[in-house]
Amino acid sequence: MATTSLVAGGDGDPDVIATVVELNARLDAAREYLHLAALEAELADLEVAVATPDLWNDAENARRVSTAYTRVKTDVDMLHDLARKITDCGELFEMAKDEGTEALGQVMEEIITTIESCGRILSDLEMRSLFSGEFDQGDAIGEIHAGAGGTDAQDWAEMMLRMYLRWAERRGFQVEIDEVTQGGEAGILSATFIVRGQYAYGLLCAERGVHRLVRMSPFDSQHRRQTSFASFEVTPFLDDLDQTVEIDEKDLRIDTYRSSGAGGQHINVTDSAVRLTHLPTGIVVSCQNERSQLQNKAKAMQVLAAKLAERQRAERRAELDALAGPQSEVAWGNQMRSYVLAPFQLVKDLRTDHETGNVDAVLDGDLDDFMAAYLRWRRMNDPAAGA
Repeated sequence: MATTSLVAGGDGDPDVIATVVELNARLDAAREYLHLAALEAELADLEVAVATPDLWNDAENARRVSTAYTRVKTDVDMLHDLARKITDCGELFEMAKDEGTEALGQVMEEIITTIESCGRILSDLEMRSLFSGEFDQGDAIGEIHAGAGGTDAQDWAEMMLRMYLRWAERRGFQVEIDEVTQGGEAGILSATFIVRGQYAYGLLCAERGVHRLVRMSPFDSQHRRQTSFASFEVTPFLDDLDQTVEIDEKDLRIDTYRSSGAGGQHINVTDSAVRLTHLPTGIVVSCQNERSQLQNKAKAMQVLAAKLAERQRAERRAELDALAGPQSEVAWGNQMRSYVLAPFQLVKDLRTDHETGNVDAVLDGDLDDFMAAYLRWRRMNDPAAGA
């Protein structure tokens, strides 16, 4: 995505006016792909709705209206605020320039800071233009499963869980961990969690697939190099999906068991954890982190509904693919990304060729550049992939 820094003039000094022109061009584009006129019309309707005296008589509808109002108002206010700040930068520069070098020197730091801030916001907005899927804007269910590699793979799965939790924290997203199955010696066998935040699903789609770790194994007495694998799956999560996906209780096997793992003072000591097996499809979901068996079952039903809805979408896509004929696989081996800690340091995405040598930063949740590279690659290679 584009970033904005001050354009250098002919004498090497910053050309504020040229930079303001560039920012305004990017802002005009943002108004187009965010459909500002439609947003303003929608905001007017939502303002009437939230002011309705009996809005909270229907709590579910009130929640949807309030959420939509906050989302739309945030976007409209942000675009208007950007326009004001960019205009102010240009006018402040012109006034200070007329007053002389000393006055210009006093305001340049403020101008530079504002321009860089506007550039970062526009870069985030430009990323939105890369989202093409129906559910990209919503919440997501993430799943991690340890693969080949024994204890190392289980440890790698736990490292991945931490990576995604740190990424979500960096972006200000909320995370609900529904289930974690501990490994035999170390790490985890699997984890299921919900990420709540705007574009959570669209961003995490970039992470779907097999992740490979190469390192000197801390579990090998001879400290030999070990390759291990873990997978990440993502499903759109919508709170009201269980109302649109019919689940017959007769198709379910419901098992209860005692929660495991770190739970602090709130850990369940009764058989309150719930595992649902959907017999017709074989889909299994678990939830153990709510306070009661009833709450765990309700959350597991939500996750199951989301998985069944995703399965239906996948079946429709497969039917369309079959009609279109065989497609070549855009992949190398099974993994979509490699994380190499030894004998050198490198993280490389094998779809986009995006890479970095700062492995520690990536494992600490610095994933945005990889996600942006994937979204650009997806739009260029397969615009329908996000649907």
